[in-house]
Amino acid sequence: MTKNRLMIWTRKAGQFLLRFWPQPLASGGKQIVIAAVGAGLGLMLTSLLCHWILGEVNLWFIAPVGASAVLVFGVPASPLAQPWSVIGGNTLAAVVGITVGNLLPHPSVACGVAGAIAMALMHKLRCLHPPGGAVAVTAIFGGPTVHALGYQFVLAPVLLNSVMLVLVGVIFNHLSGRRYPHLPGPVPGPAPVAMPYPISREDLHEALLSGEMLDIDEDDARDLLTRAEQIAARRQAGRAR
Repeated sequence: MTKNRLMIWTRKAGQFLLRFWPQPLASGGKQIVIAAVGAGLGLMLTSLLCHWILGEVNLWFIAPVGASAVLVFGVPASPLAQPWSVIGGNTLAAVVGITVGNLLPHPSVACGVAGAIAMALMHKLRCLHPPGGAVAVTAIFGGPTVHALGYQFVLAPVLLNSVMLVLVGVIFNHLSGRRYPHLPGPVPGPAPVAMPYPISREDLHEALLSGEMLDIDEDDARDLLTRAEQIAARRQAGRAR
C-alpha cells in the first residue's frame, strides 16, 4: 500500500513539474511574422507620432506600451488586447498609480496597493489589460520627473501612447487580413449543423495553427470543445423528450 501511494505521489509530482516546461504555442509561421512585424511597426510609429506631438523623447514609452504591443499584434483576438482594454486599462492604471502614490508615502506599499486597486477596477470596468500593472508601477517608481508631471502623466504619455498604438493596430491588422477589434458579443450566424466526423487532438492543433494565435492552451480548447459537445448533447436529448 505504501509503495502504491509513493508511486501515485511520484506520478503526480512528475505531472506537476511538467507544467513548468515550456509549452509549444499554437501559432503558424505566417502569424508569427505578421505579429512581429506589426509589433515593430506599431512601436516605431507610436513613438514617432508621440515624439512629434509632444516635441520630446518619451522616457516612459518602452515598458508598458511594449507589453501592450505584444497583445495588440501578437494575440489580437484576446479580450485583453481589445481597444477598450488597452486604452481604458492603461489610463485607469495611471490614474490609480498617481493617486495612490500621492496618498501613501512608502513606495513599496503604494506599489502593492495601486496594483491591487487597478486590477480590481479593470475587472469591474471590463478593461483588464496586464500592461496596466506596469503603468501603475511606473507612476510610483518613475522618479522625480514622473512625479512632477502629476496627473499630466495620465494624458501624456499614457493615454496618448495607448490611443496611437490602438490606431496603428486597427490599421495594420485590417491590412494583414486579421479582424481587430473583435466584436464584444457573439456574431449571428447560421444554425448549428451536426458534424459527422469526430474532432481529434491533431485536428484541433492544425486548426489552431491555420489561423491567428488565440490566447488559449490546446488542452483548454479541447476541454472547452468537449464541454460544448456535452451541453449540445443534453440540449438535443431535452428536445427529444
